[in-house]
Amino acid sequence: MAVAKVAITLDRKLLSQVDGLVQRGRFSNRSQAIQAAVRENLHRWERRRLVQEVMKLDTDEERGFAEEVFTGESPWPEY
Repeated sequence: MAVAKVAITLDRKLLSQVDGLVQRGRFSNRSQAIQAAVRENLHRWERRRLVQEVMKLDTDEERGFAEEVFTGESPWPEY
């Protein structure tokens, strides 16, 4: 995995919490701890975005589409 070095500024209390995780052996170093936090947060944002898109669906319309397929009114396309 290619990595890039970046400089960030953290609140002292937040940095202290990161250092605590490293001291307790949860992570080998600050970089690993911060990478894990960023990765997890990005994953949550993606899931949240997916949930927001799903919430936009009209459940009655989607149910109607599903029922059309099951009743044979709308056959599957031929490939």
